[in-house]
Amino acid sequence: MSAELGVEHLRKVFATGKPAVDDVSFTVQAGEIVVLLGPSGCGKTTTLRCVAGLEHPTAGAIRIGGEVISAPEQGVLVPPRRRNIGMVFQSYAVWPHMTVRQNVAYPLRHRGMTRAEMDRKVAEALELVDLSSYADRAVVSLSGGQMQRVALARSMVYQPRLLLLDEPLSNLDAQLRLRLRDDLRRIIKRAGLTALYVTHDQTEAVVLGDRIGVMQNGKLLQMAPPDEVYNRPADLFVASFTGASNFVAGRVVERQGEFGTIEAGGGQRLTAWLPAALAPGAAVTIAIRPENIRFGHGDGANRFAAEVLAQRYQGVQTIYELGLFGARIEALEVGTTMRHEVGSRVDVVLPPDSCWAYEAGTAADLAAD
Repeated sequence: MSAELGVEHLRKVFATGKPAVDDVSFTVQAGEIVVLLGPSGCGKTTTLRCVAGLEHPTAGAIRIGGEVISAPEQGVLVPPRRRNIGMVFQSYAVWPHMTVRQNVAYPLRHRGMTRAEMDRKVAEALELVDLSSYADRAVVSLSGGQMQRVALARSMVYQPRLLLLDEPLSNLDAQLRLRLRDDLRRIIKRAGLTALYVTHDQTEAVVLGDRIGVMQNGKLLQMAPPDEVYNRPADLFVASFTGASNFVAGRVVERQGEFGTIEAGGGQRLTAWLPAALAPGAAVTIAIRPENIRFGHGDGANRFAAEVLAQRYQGVQTIYELGLFGARIEALEVGTTMRHEVGSRVDVVLPPDSCWAYEAGTAADLAAD
């Protein structure tokens, strides 16, 4: 039976003394898929391993279904085997000498079930992952994507309270990764499982997660539904890591509710969304996604003339480098034809709701994996 996961003020410090996980708190509701997203070394896998019991937290508490399974200050540390957790690793971790059926049945061997009950559960798990017709094949005869489905079926067959997935698609080739990525959410939802998923791939996170938690340097920066993470990033790092590659320096001139007027390079002014803490006079960095810049005349604010400095044709889209605000910014236009020549002048619109101003950032704020 799936259960709620609660992580409270989790902290993990290794011998180096620097926290790998630093005061992280979040809840995964029963039946929900939460994805921890971030660059290598941000603490996402360490967080997952603490939930699994493979790492011992330095401080904080972890609960599954209301049961405290880890609380160092209280001397509580439930062994991994007693947490009733399923786990899928980067490697397939299948037993090569067994058939598909034998691999999936293995976790049930010491659970006091009848043979008929085991067969039924294995059949249900294989049906979930679309491998029923492969049950009696040697597991080593399968493709990488099929072996990862076997690993997934094996982790679900005993109906764990919680499913943990540590970058399970990273060892697959690009085509298999896309195919299994699209299937994973369907499989987990059909099984009714609570899942915590770790990845550094932004697209993977958006496809799979009901909510995404973005981590950096051991801290959880934002936990929100995918559209909120992408359309209202909590800070400059979240904006950068999720694809906002244009950064414009400026200063707040005035504020009108959630939005403000920013003076950027060349004395040009634009309207941008402002976090609550930013007041007139504050130095800011404005983050803008290339795909949110529109070509052509538009109504309202943030209409500018720009020069096309370079173009990169990519078949179904073209990336243009534009001279604007005394800087080079990128704009993406979908279509199989390049419409704007290098050296030409173009009109562009930067929708105010897609321009996000944050306290002036450093190089670390813009680092992305």
